[in-house]
Amino acid sequence: MTDPSAPTETPDVLPPVVAGLRRSRKALWIAVAVAVPVALLVLALANGQPAATRAVKSPLLGKPAPAAEGTTVDGTPASLAGLKGKWVVVNFFATWCVPCRQEHPELVRFSESHQAAGDATVLGVVYSDNAQAVQEFRAKEGGAWSMLTDPKGRIALDYGVAGVPESFLVSPDGLVVAKLLGGVRASDLDQLLYRAKGGQ
Repeated sequence: MTDPSAPTETPDVLPPVVAGLRRSRKALWIAVAVAVPVALLVLALANGQPAATRAVKSPLLGKPAPAAEGTTVDGTPASLAGLKGKWVVVNFFATWCVPCRQEHPELVRFSESHQAAGDATVLGVVYSDNAQAVQEFRAKEGGAWSMLTDPKGRIALDYGVAGVPESFLVSPDGLVVAKLLGGVRASDLDQLLYRAKGGQ
């Protein structure tokens, strides 16, 4: 017979309800630990300034730029060949791309600063986006340069574009001088252009 006054032993195994609560609490802390850094990164991307313009290697450097021609988001024909005689920043972008949205004011600044001299301009190529979204974005954010649609991605494929934003500086005689990865800054584009023209 069991003595009711004898101390009872604490079981080694937690009751299922307590164990379940502990597992839920642990999962919650893991979720918070993952969510906070991700939220901070998204916030930084949404509010940050465009990163410094970064030139990278490309098999296109020093070679004739692939043809970039077609219909703009406004329904008019345009082409890179039609801009021969000017320095051209061929910019691949999309309205859903946060770094693209961040660099856009820099491209507007660059374009406007060279408009009077007529020595340089921008040619946009829409990457996996639709014309209406680009029209609405441009109406709000500015940008007077031609923006080509690329519905089959042929232009992006010819340039070897893996994602956006990516840009290429093309010389007045049609040669690719630089490939720029990520967002650009107007001041960096001006420096790049100055060096490409033979400045130090």
